[in-house]
Amino acid sequence: MERVLTNLRLVTLSSETSANNNGYQIIEDGMVGITNGKIMFVGSASDSPLACHNDLHGHPDVIDCGNALVTPGLIDCHTHLIFAGNRANEFEQRLNGMPYEEIAKRGGGIVSTVQATREATEDELYQLAIKRLDGLKRDGVTTIEIKSGYGLTLDDELKMLRVARRIGDMSDIKVSTTLLAAHAVPPEYKNRADDYIDYVCQHIIPAAVEQGLADYVDVFCEGIGFSTQQCQRVFETAKDYGLGIKGHTEQLSNLGGSALAARMGATSVDHIEHLDHDGVAALAANDTVATLLPGAYYFLRETQRPPIEHLRKLQVPMAISTDFNPGTSPIASLRTMMNMACTFFRLTPEECLRGVTCNAAQALGLEASRGKISVGMEADLALWDIDTPAELSYRLGVPDLIARIVDGEIFDAK
Repeated sequence: MERVLTNLRLVTLSSETSANNNGYQIIEDGMVGITNGKIMFVGSASDSPLACHNDLHGHPDVIDCGNALVTPGLIDCHTHLIFAGNRANEFEQRLNGMPYEEIAKRGGGIVSTVQATREATEDELYQLAIKRLDGLKRDGVTTIEIKSGYGLTLDDELKMLRVARRIGDMSDIKVSTTLLAAHAVPPEYKNRADDYIDYVCQHIIPAAVEQGLADYVDVFCEGIGFSTQQCQRVFETAKDYGLGIKGHTEQLSNLGGSALAARMGATSVDHIEHLDHDGVAALAANDTVATLLPGAYYFLRETQRPPIEHLRKLQVPMAISTDFNPGTSPIASLRTMMNMACTFFRLTPEECLRGVTCNAAQALGLEASRGKISVGMEADLALWDIDTPAELSYRLGVPDLIARIVDGEIFDAK
């Protein structure tokens, strides 16, 4: 083994258990062996073949982790990390009583972000994004999903995806890219949403595939976004080109977008505050993850909670993500989202930890390689200076992270 981590308290999340059944199953005096970026041994030191044969003595890379608590590296499975400009002025205007409609008439809202993003160069977008990414890294994130959606032209959507791929070339973070061209109707297509969907399907998706820039295609299925019929066309085109699908669905109303996406094979549907029981049943029947975005719920001061109890009843996996974006969730802290999911949605700390590890991995189609600490998985870990896993959801602002490990390489917390 190239690297051996000793003196750990391991939270492997390798078994499907609930908070009522000692779900953390912490392995005390744990050990992890890593070869070629993959986990080759997980267990207690007394069970290790290295320890049994006294092979640890003189091993070139044995690291005593000082009884740190170790979890899988956290996964932020829904972000809009790449954009230019900000909308702090609109935040202030709304709080001073200006209606959103008036802000939009003055060139605000998503249009302002689109304009700023179109004007920015790739290098400018990259520098802005990696600064935001630092906040997520400090929370133990080792994998992040990044969406396009603020370009809304062929060139600008591809520009955003190229920046996302460039971020993925960094050694200490992994990136899954999502084409969200169907995020809003751009100004050039005002009152011509069907024509814009034609443009997305006939030009943007094929180009993104040809250049190898997208892993998934996403849509905003909503009254202020796109209809289920329009979203279905995008999904069908994405699948024809071999891309995965996911959806922004049931955030503001119940259009049936979640059930549609699930039936068509979506790995996740996200927001889902207005999801009904039939929609939950569709997620359960199609093994689709329900991704909760409490930051947007908080920032928009929503009152309609996702159907948590019914999701539990039908055993639908729940992921949690930041939804980091300039308009409705400008919060680059996944641990804050865990706390919000507990306080607003009444999730347990164990559900939250699974929501940012194994369930978030499933939302990105990565459950076979990330999100748990088990043999054969990628060696993406987070080491914490805490006593119990519940502290990850309980406490905010304290620098509890010791280090992140990505493919077996150690990156100390800054």
